[in-house]
Amino acid sequence: MSNKLTIMPIEVLLVEDNPGDAQLTRIALEDSKISIHLNVVEDGVEAMAFLRKEEKYSKAVHPDIVLLDLNLPRKDGREVLAEIKGDENLKRIPVVVLTTSQAEEDILKAYNLAANCYITKPVDFDQFVKIVQSIENFWFAIVKLPPE
Repeated sequence: MSNKLTIMPIEVLLVEDNPGDAQLTRIALEDSKISIHLNVVEDGVEAMAFLRKEEKYSKAVHPDIVLLDLNLPRKDGREVLAEIKGDENLKRIPVVVLTTSQAEEDILKAYNLAANCYITKPVDFDQFVKIVQSIENFWFAIVKLPPE
């Protein structure tokens, strides 16, 4: 009999329309000591369908955390954040806003909509990787995430 524990991976939903940023996030998480499963959708409409397990996402997993860009096609991140935090079944999912916007208006709006934190994406590759790894270290190793 094995003494090894089976640990379920941390389920992450990345809502990001920039394929380059999505790939950088994937690369940054690959070296993790923690088992992480990254799901990526490219816009707010897809994000809500994933979270609500609609249509092609009927078998989608319940994410432990959402990494959300603000500037998205079809439905922007602010609308997605408002819908998540306004939905009784989704509101406990931590949402980390990860965006290029440094506008005070966006920061205030995100926190007013109950974002769990707001991080500005650096343009430098190494800094971007450090930011994603910092998110990983804090949210996946230190914070106790809510059960589904």
